[in-house]
Amino acid sequence: MRMNVSESVAALIRKQRDFQKVLGNLVDHLDAPASPQEDEAPVGAVLNEVVGFGSNPGSLRMLEYIPPRLKPGAPLVVVLHGCGQSAEEFDCGSGWSSLARKFGFALLYPEQNSSNNSHGCFNWFRPSSIARDRGEVGSVQQMMASMVERHDLDAQAIYIMGLSAGGALTAALLAAHPEDFRAGAIVAGLPFGAARDAMNAFSAMSNGVVKTADEWAALVQQAAPENDVWPRISIWHGSDDQVVNIKNADALRVQWLAVHGLSEENAKTEKFGKVTGQVWHDDKGAIKVEFVVLDDLDHGVPILPGQGQEMPFMLASNIHLPQVLVERWGLSSAKQKI
Repeated sequence: MRMNVSESVAALIRKQRDFQKVLGNLVDHLDAPASPQEDEAPVGAVLNEVVGFGSNPGSLRMLEYIPPRLKPGAPLVVVLHGCGQSAEEFDCGSGWSSLARKFGFALLYPEQNSSNNSHGCFNWFRPSSIARDRGEVGSVQQMMASMVERHDLDAQAIYIMGLSAGGALTAALLAAHPEDFRAGAIVAGLPFGAARDAMNAFSAMSNGVVKTADEWAALVQQAAPENDVWPRISIWHGSDDQVVNIKNADALRVQWLAVHGLSEENAKTEKFGKVTGQVWHDDKGAIKVEFVVLDDLDHGVPILPGQGQEMPFMLASNIHLPQVLVERWGLSSAKQKI
């Protein structure tokens, strides 16, 4: 059975890489000399590793980026990479650190250890990794607390974004520690509770999981039973994703609409840069759930070349998702919008 799990995950990683429409590889991007035009492109910042931030129950690495002259009370954005990625690679491709410098917020990049998962995936499917204050979820929460204290950040202005396995762990953090986040974005991810072991995780990624809205919502509500306020959720998925079935995006939408007590029928259409998505508001008019399917996009983060760098799982598109999230979350203005 162990060999079957390993072979299945290994096949998934190979499949991921086969579907990337990029030229060259990451080494080419990082090592190639820049032309004058490329000098102005985001190349990723030097991320600083932090040790001793807590008991680290999930044995993750902590990397952070603090822009020069960051003001007290700045927001914090947590970014979770996908399988086979490092924090540095993700930052280089996404351009998050360029946005942090421009708009004045801190970045936290938790990174998986190969001793936890040989493929570099966050273990979003293991109950011991995603329970409140335990495992990888507990490690990320300790990292956040450390950054808030050491850099005098605003503990009420923490946002999170994750891709694929990082997206699934994002869903777990939003479920287990909802009080810690103002908003979160799940990109090509899976709903909380979609699997409880590696074999079921692979099946969920490939085929999706069927549950009722109430069943999906109960999984989230049981993760933090004393909580009655839930963060804003943004769900993004490519229509041509060959790695994580788009049924998982539909399940995420169903799950978080039910958690927020919202009806599918009350969706409104809204522009997200150059693409169109759906939004749901609460009875006070605040957006609580956003859902965007990106036409013709495979498995990855949509980026604009020049704002990010095209590489595996960073895919050229007509929008730059990190920039869109910065604007939607109100981080591009002095006054936060949500």
